[in-house]
Amino acid sequence: MGNINWLTVLLLVCSNFIMAYAWYGHMRHMNGKPLILIILVSWFIALFEYCLAVPANRIGSKTMSLAQLKIVQEAISLLVFVPFSILVMKQGLSWNYAAAGVCILLAVFFVFRA
Repeated sequence: MGNINWLTVLLLVCSNFIMAYAWYGHMRHMNGKPLILIILVSWFIALFEYCLAVPANRIGSKTMSLAQLKIVQEAISLLVFVPFSILVMKQGLSWNYAAAGVCILLAVFFVFRA
């Protein structure tokens, strides 16, 4: 075990873009809407995320350990979330985001280190 499957990475990147919007997009685009509507819309969006994440994890589990798969997922999540928060949510970026990113990338390095 220990080889990154790039199809897994691609599927996880796509699923993370969808999930970021499902989790956080409502804060920008559904202000004033009833909470139950926001939950239902988020679940509907998340269904498409699951259609990518589940196959990504099944494919990735053929060549990566569970720990490796999880660390890759976390790294992708951060790499997707930062541009999403800046471009879609109009949030600022600070040095501690960069420090967190370095820590996660170090985790990827160590989990795949022979």
